[in-house]
Amino acid sequence: MHYNQDDIATGERLRGIRESMKMTREEFSEKIDITDSFLGQIERGERALSVKTLRKVVKYTGVSADYLLFGKETNNQTLQKINNILTVNSEETSDFIYHIVMYSNEFCKKITNDNK
Repeated sequence: MHYNQDDIATGERLRGIRESMKMTREEFSEKIDITDSFLGQIERGERALSVKTLRKVVKYTGVSADYLLFGKETNNQTLQKINNILTVNSEETSDFIYHIVMYSNEFCKKITNDNK
């Protein structure tokens, strides 16, 4: 059987994300509402991500679709990491830091749009 190299690479990145979250296939698949066998097929490159599943993965993990599909790091991924840190410590995070992050987000979007 012939597998698409893009699907294999996407599956490898997805497996890496799941493993970095220290989750089993069963745990991760439950969170994104697919079967663990289907997740295994995606991770091995035997099946492609549907748009619906891609949305769920992006929403649950916080990684960008660009990274998952193409392996590209984006400004949004860095911003998501910052947002995750702030969310974990939300009670201790001042309004000042929150506003800096929000303005940084807008600034990065502007830079990204200007470079297109």
